[in-house]
Amino acid sequence: MLGFLDKYGDKLIKAIGVHLQYVFISVTIGLVIALILGILLSRVPKISKIVIPIIGVFQTIPGLVFIGVLFIYLGMKPITVIIALSIYAIFPILKNTYTGIVNVDESLKEAARGCGMSNVQILFKIELPLAMGAIFSGVRMSTIYTVSWAVLAAMIGLGGLGEFVYRGIDTNNKVLIIGGALPAAILAIILGLFIDFIQNRITPRGLKGGK
Repeated sequence: MLGFLDKYGDKLIKAIGVHLQYVFISVTIGLVIALILGILLSRVPKISKIVIPIIGVFQTIPGLVFIGVLFIYLGMKPITVIIALSIYAIFPILKNTYTGIVNVDESLKEAARGCGMSNVQILFKIELPLAMGAIFSGVRMSTIYTVSWAVLAAMIGLGGLGEFVYRGIDTNNKVLIIGGALPAAILAIILGLFIDFIQNRITPRGLKGGK
């Protein structure tokens, strides 16, 4: 492995940087869209009963399919990967945002209305704070998934850690495969822990369950 680092160290650092860019941009876009859609769906139960199951079906579609289809229409550009990854990042966050909001105790919302709160105030002061655990769980899931899906960027020559994996497969070089797969796995673990840390820092003490 030391020989691998001596030979590919610079390329590995660059690949990790590209990989992180794909993940950060895609998850950020996915988070913004998912929060908005999750809030809207929580307000229209009839539509959400149709949309949420459809989202579950879309989650089963391999990332290779999305990237392949987008590649045909958009070509070999970073935006191709970012759009595909953003779409995938939306699903877990959207489902968890919706679930977290609709599971808020109705009596709490009624009490808030009795105190004169508007629907917007209830959303930001009651529903979203109480749904925060579910939302962060969705963000963590999306981030970990996106780290693994970003490996597919190398399929259309757009770098990332997948470049080592695919080159290793093409040349039957196990060291290259491990050299790309292992950092991706470590990256997923580190980002997952980082999200847990952020969640712990911003969650009000009263909502931490005695932590």
